[in-house]
Amino acid sequence: MKVNNVYNMNCLDGMRLLEDEIIDLTVTSPPYDNIRNYKGYSFDFESIAKELYRITKQGGIVVWVVGDQTINGSETGTSFKQALYFKEIGFNLHDTMIYEKNSMSMPDSTRYYQKFEYMFVFSKGKPKTFNPIKDRKNLAKRWSTKKTRYDKDGNIVESKRSLEKEDYGVRFNIWKYNTGAGFTSKEKLNHPAMFPEELAQDHILSWSNKEDLVFDPFMGSGTTAKMAIMNDRKWLGFEISEEYCEMIKKRVNGLYPQTDIFDFIGE
Repeated sequence: MKVNNVYNMNCLDGMRLLEDEIIDLTVTSPPYDNIRNYKGYSFDFESIAKELYRITKQGGIVVWVVGDQTINGSETGTSFKQALYFKEIGFNLHDTMIYEKNSMSMPDSTRYYQKFEYMFVFSKGKPKTFNPIKDRKNLAKRWSTKKTRYDKDGNIVESKRSLEKEDYGVRFNIWKYNTGAGFTSKEKLNHPAMFPEELAQDHILSWSNKEDLVFDPFMGSGTTAKMAIMNDRKWLGFEISEEYCEMIKKRVNGLYPQTDIFDFIGE
């Protein structure tokens, strides 16, 4: 299979055609529970998780954006079950991050309003790449520490150290994005569960470098592909819906000079 392609096929069948340990970073959101209708398609989670482990490089990362449906008054816990299974097959749960939405789903009269999803960051061994985003403004320019110790005569000795801070510090692991009516993408796409372009871009910048291969087994509307292209990464993905493949064509075709992305799509 060629990189910089999306293939119109079941992702499990597609991944089985890939070589071992070729993917640097996966950024995806699976069709979890039955929160939205994905054209009636379902997926074999455990087999897909095993294939993701096989095709991910040592030090590579899988970002798995997922939430839970509430059924008969109880959240399913599917997100946690999937996270534990990823650990069971060999991944490290490197970070449990939160994707906070500026909008919310339909309010429930018996619980607090729901406005987040999990972003599980799994690593195959120690992450080989981390480019931390520094956009959290430091309120104080200096910080001080005080250390207490005993000298050889048993007397308490205090020492102080003061350091200059950078203007901006590393971002926390709760990321907030506009969704719904405040969605930041200007593209009008008929897809039920697009995640924000900034979300995909921030993970791509954090966990990969230029020319790395970024993968999405559930390509959907092509957000991961578009942001990989815009940030000088190679990309690869699968999408079972022919309609969504057409959507990806329209979305990323203009990002390739003198190239029609539709030439790349096929089983």
